[in-house]
Amino acid sequence: MSQKKIHEDQKYIDGLVQNNTFVIQTIYNKFAPKVINYIKQNSGDVSQAKDIIQETIITIYNQANEKGLQLTCPFDAYFFLLCKRKWLNQLKKTNNKEVTINEEVLSKDDDAQELAFESSLFEQQHHLFTEMFQKLGQACKDLLKATFKIKSMEAVAQSLGVTYAYARKKKSLCIGKLTKMVQESPKYQNLKQ
Repeated sequence: MSQKKIHEDQKYIDGLVQNNTFVIQTIYNKFAPKVINYIKQNSGDVSQAKDIIQETIITIYNQANEKGLQLTCPFDAYFFLLCKRKWLNQLKKTNNKEVTINEEVLSKDDDAQELAFESSLFEQQHHLFTEMFQKLGQACKDLLKATFKIKSMEAVAQSLGVTYAYARKKKSLCIGKLTKMVQESPKYQNLKQ
C-alpha cells in the first residue's frame, strides 16, 4: 500500500489526530447523515447510529495515532464502510431483526474495502490486547502502564520505587506473560485466519 497515492481526504485523518474541532465537526456534518440514514433503515435508531459514528471515529483516531493510517481512498467511502461493518457486527451480536443491505449505497472502492478491513482488524486486536491486559496482575499492569507513559526505564524504576534491573526484568516477564495470554486466546486464533 505504500506505493498508492495518499488521497486528498487525508486531511480528515490528520484533523482527527490533531483534535481539530473544525475537522471533527465537518466529519459529523458531512458524513454522519448517510450513516444515520443507513442504520435507521437497518433496524437501528438515531442514538445507536451516533454511538456507531463515535466508535468509528475513535477507531480511526487510534489507528492513525498508533499506526500512521494513510488514506488512499475517499474518506466518505472508508468512514461509511467502517460504520456499516460496526453496525452489522452489532446486529449479529444482539441477533436483532433482519438486515437489509442496500448495495447501491456501498462504495465499490477497493482501497476503502482494504482500509476498512485493516481498521476492523486493528480494532479487534486492540480489544483483545486490552482484555488480556486487564487479566494481568496489578504489579504487571502498573509497570507496563508506567512504561507506556514514561520512556526511560530508569525513570519508570524510580517512579515505582524499584531498582532499574528489577524493572527491566519484570517488564520483560510481564510482556512475555501478556504475549502468551494473547496468543493462547481463541480470539487471537480467529484474528489470524
